[in-house]
Amino acid sequence: MTPVNIDKIYTAPYQAMLEFAGSAADAGKDAGLSPLLVELVKVRASQLNGCAFCLRMHCADAVKAGETADRLAVIAGWWESQYFTPEEQAALQIAERVTMIGDHGRLADRGVDVEGVLDEKQIAAITWLAVVINSWNRIAISSHYPVHA
Repeated sequence: MTPVNIDKIYTAPYQAMLEFAGSAADAGKDAGLSPLLVELVKVRASQLNGCAFCLRMHCADAVKAGETADRLAVIAGWWESQYFTPEEQAALQIAERVTMIGDHGRLADRGVDVEGVLDEKQIAAITWLAVVINSWNRIAISSHYPVHA
């Protein structure tokens, strides 16, 4: 199948997606989420989806927000490290739950008490952010967005 850049063919859904992403970002700010935590959610979901375009973008954004190479190197096994705060662990758990929503057999219990760490607004905002990045991953992958060094 020849790659079709869907946002160039139908721009109205793409514009709606930009607005959706903006609303989710606003929810994250309203819930008091740090920009770094937001980027970690985007990186983890993009890893699980195999979206190189979004990984490149959000790893760079995470670095701009203060992320380190050490933490980015171990985010794929975050639950095995002591690098991430309880809030970040809860956010990463939510990102995995949303991203792998239809794959219950693969989703491991990471032992994170999400509801004990985050309040309802934070859980809702992180969930919306995960829904948005999963949508972007699907747009980028299906449109074969180029990834250059």
